[in-house]
Amino acid sequence: MAFPAERPRRLRRTEALRSLIRETGLGPSNLIAPFFVSEREDRREVGSMPGVFQLPVEAAAEEAARLCALGIPAAILFGIPARKDAEGSGAWDDDGVVQRALRAIRKACPDMALIADACFCEYTDHGHCGVLRGREVDNDATLANLRKTAVSLARAGADIVAPSCMMDGMVAAMREALNAGGFAGTAIMSYAVKYASAFYGPFREAAESAPAFGDRRGYQMDPANAREALREARLDASEGADIILVKPALSCLDIIYAVSRRLDLPVAAYNVSGEYSMIKAAARLGWLDERKAAMEMLTAIKRAGASMIITYWAADVCRWLGGT
Repeated sequence: MAFPAERPRRLRRTEALRSLIRETGLGPSNLIAPFFVSEREDRREVGSMPGVFQLPVEAAAEEAARLCALGIPAAILFGIPARKDAEGSGAWDDDGVVQRALRAIRKACPDMALIADACFCEYTDHGHCGVLRGREVDNDATLANLRKTAVSLARAGADIVAPSCMMDGMVAAMREALNAGGFAGTAIMSYAVKYASAFYGPFREAAESAPAFGDRRGYQMDPANAREALREARLDASEGADIILVKPALSCLDIIYAVSRRLDLPVAAYNVSGEYSMIKAAARLGWLDERKAAMEMLTAIKRAGASMIITYWAADVCRWLGGT
């Protein structure tokens, strides 16, 4: 009987052997923790996202300090203002909820990298990501507001601003405004590749940002398109983006891979709310092991080429890797 000449199983026999040849490492330093910062005074759990909370400013600062102590290097902030209007003017209010949270978190953990999401859906009374003309978002009028938002967030202490509204020219507009405002050192993490995904529903509950009518397919990308993703990523890189973000992550592993191989920029991936919630739900029903499923998912995102991952499991990963 002939025996196989090559036996890959030899190096799978024990955990010590498997760890020696493991190709993809995932650790706290790869993770970005999302925060939903609210102007309400109470801490509220998001119904569709067990373990995720809307936090008042001081509670967000305390939570950031805890994550910083665990080794999480960065946080991304989303605001839930008390007042909304047609343009989303709370986004560039120097005393807005995210601006106050940036200052409070900087005081609580000076070394944490602070990322401020720059969009308007949480701030507009219609829930769309910019200024409306009729029932459509006016691209260039929205760019004018993005310029103001970028400078306000940088002034409040953001290390990175992250435009997520998928407006054409958004990176160039923000880079120009930041440079002119004396914030040339503030980086831009562009949501260059943001698909109109079915996996965003729980986030819209958390951020209170569901559109009052219609949907966002007129500015977010068609999930069927891959070449368009590369075009968007190249455009934003040419306009001055420092990091390219792909969203969602799990259904876009091929896009993460393609972008990471074709651009000489760090690639971030957003492990979005629906990806989190579906595993949470299955685990509660006993259908999946949450820890194993989450770690497999996050490792796959890293393996596809993401340098950093925005994930609601950030604190859990630290605990799991620590053996608790």
